[in-house]
Amino acid sequence: MIDPRLARWWPVALVTLALAGLVVWRAPTGAPSLTPADAATASAPGTRPGAAHGAAGASPETASPAERAPARAAAGFVGSDRCAPCHAEEHAAWKGSQHARAMQHASAATVLGDFEGARLRYAGQVHRFERQDGKYWVTTDGPDGRLHRYEVLYTFGVEPLQQYLVAGPGGRLQALPFAWDARPRERGGQRWYHLHERDSVRAGDVLHWTAASQNWNHMCAECHSTNVTKGYDAASDSFTTTWSEISVGCEGCHGGGARHLDWAAARTPDPSKGLDVRFDERQSATWTRLPSGTAQREKSPSSGTESATCAFCHGRRETLSQPFRHGAPLLDSVAIELLTEPFYTPDGVMSDEVFTYGSFQQSKMAHAGVTCSDCHEPHAGRLRAEGNGVCASCHEPARFDSPGHHRHAAGAAAAPGAPAAPRCVDCHMPARTYMGVDVRHDHGFRVPRPDLSARLGIPDACTDCHTQKPASWAADAVRAWLGRPARSYQTYTEVLARARTAPGDPSVAAELQQLAADRAVPAIARATALASLRAAPTAASLAVLRAALAEPDPLLRRAAVGALEGHDPRHIAAVAAPLLADPVRGVRVEAARVLAGVDPGALPGRAGQDLEGALREYIATQTLHADRAEAQNNLGLVFTRTGRPRDAEQAYLAALRIEPGYVPTYVNLADLYRELGRDADGVALLRRGIARAPEQAELLHALGLALVRQGRKDQALEPLKRAAELAPEQARFQTVYRAALTALRPPTPAAGARPPLGRP
Repeated sequence: MIDPRLARWWPVALVTLALAGLVVWRAPTGAPSLTPADAATASAPGTRPGAAHGAAGASPETASPAERAPARAAAGFVGSDRCAPCHAEEHAAWKGSQHARAMQHASAATVLGDFEGARLRYAGQVHRFERQDGKYWVTTDGPDGRLHRYEVLYTFGVEPLQQYLVAGPGGRLQALPFAWDARPRERGGQRWYHLHERDSVRAGDVLHWTAASQNWNHMCAECHSTNVTKGYDAASDSFTTTWSEISVGCEGCHGGGARHLDWAAARTPDPSKGLDVRFDERQSATWTRLPSGTAQREKSPSSGTESATCAFCHGRRETLSQPFRHGAPLLDSVAIELLTEPFYTPDGVMSDEVFTYGSFQQSKMAHAGVTCSDCHEPHAGRLRAEGNGVCASCHEPARFDSPGHHRHAAGAAAAPGAPAAPRCVDCHMPARTYMGVDVRHDHGFRVPRPDLSARLGIPDACTDCHTQKPASWAADAVRAWLGRPARSYQTYTEVLARARTAPGDPSVAAELQQLAADRAVPAIARATALASLRAAPTAASLAVLRAALAEPDPLLRRAAVGALEGHDPRHIAAVAAPLLADPVRGVRVEAARVLAGVDPGALPGRAGQDLEGALREYIATQTLHADRAEAQNNLGLVFTRTGRPRDAEQAYLAALRIEPGYVPTYVNLADLYRELGRDADGVALLRRGIARAPEQAELLHALGLALVRQGRKDQALEPLKRAAELAPEQARFQTVYRAALTALRPPTPAAGARPPLGRP
């Protein structure tokens, strides 16, 4: 589902984006105006998303290419119904799953919300939900801030909430800001609520439902439907988004089924059975209960194929190519978000909505070979057992589900406000609530560490329940139980915490180098350490990054080559060049981004040709997302570096048309104007940006520098001062302001001091 809690990420990501142009999935941007549907435009199943629809039961002749069976077959996708004859049990389980209902045409059978004249007051307006002639309508504020009537075309999700999609211009679908709380009434459900109940989100806000942050085509489609292609055309500013199945069907996980049907008919000796990917990790696994009470996997280790397939949707990531390539390395299609702010706390616990994969990859469970389907039945999507039963399949209940382990009373003698007998997940999978009602558990399976919480000010599982107690109280209790501080599998918390507060500190860099090279540490934490070394471009860091370029895990190679950007391009070109031909697309495009602007002729061997090819892939990735300001900004950066200033300017201007308040582009375009000798244009541009975002230190700092270059020193000091005040953590801003203060305003002689002697 769409995450309404999009991070206000400017303070965190601004410098990185402005200088490096990282591909980001997380940035909220605006969207073109949404056309109201007051004229009762008809909508029905079978037509292209966002387009005008015909009658409900559309024939194959009127259905769009996206949902015609011949189009599916041509692409190798045949539909879940073709799986049912041979896989009846699995198909029946899937039919009742949330995957099967992830997106549906709006009908009496699929709509859960109250559309019988319900009303909801929000931000000073009354919003209405009605049903008329079998169609569902919502009256709410449109892009102009006034109330308009919109037809609901699709439902989105089922539990614990359901959202609704309406058509926008240019093939867009937008998610309405109201959700139906599908929980039982006794749990507070069966009601309409606004996804930003505590705020007052109005038209023009980046979180308004008409903005790009709530656009289905970019934000949601890939994970709520099967075999999605976004199909954005920048020239017409329109989408032709297609799917082969409206919901997440069998082929969403297993890949196109056409070759498998051919194999089933012919029964040829094909070990793959005509499948792009096979999930047989559990078939070869044997688990033995050890004397410690914990099970150990024997024989073959987990290949990671299953969790990587789940990660495409159950992980915070950036799309690199479409559609998803089943059976290929995950980083061919997506780039996984590392353990960075604001997505994770320094201990790697989810903070923003990161779903599951990034947390699970940090866990001892993943290291031991546990797969997603060990705990979750993959077709029904339910846990394999209730309560602590899932954990008990590997962890002896007599040892772990007892007061001797969890140190809580088994009966009513528990402390007020604390559960009498906590569940395993209460302590080892801390929960956070997203979208108002959606409670999700972190999958890092951590030992609670209130001692770290007390030192670093981060949340901890103990005080999630003991809300009236400080973390220091919980830390003392754990120490008293164990006779020592708690220890955990995740040993990197304090290093990553220091990297956030003092990224360029030499002692922190030394710790990051050690962490990055430690093969006992989860790869996602090592990759985060490697990426953090970009702030410390020393010879020692370069040696660590260079070694990581040869790591078998592409996540490490991608992080290492990205961190090389902190070094002089002349020194790292030969080092990074081999990654331009990496077998994994995610590594190649990151190497291309880092080496963009390097003379291909100066690279060894075929590396020059590899750079050109990898740059084409990088540009294709950004073009895929050309509806987003951040992608246009990235194109502007790469065009600037490769000597295409006119193309760069057009990309930057496109970014500002898409999102007029997109700060990184103001800075980058002004810098391009500086290179072109157009500082006056840069100053005017920055002033426009500051008018929209007067508290953005990066804009003020850039304006001050531009004014200095123009010789308008008397005007430069104030924006430089304001930038330093707004961002005291930015050492660069402080240094430049102090230098400017000294140069532009020489100190006055102290009172009573003699003036210097002059010539007679």
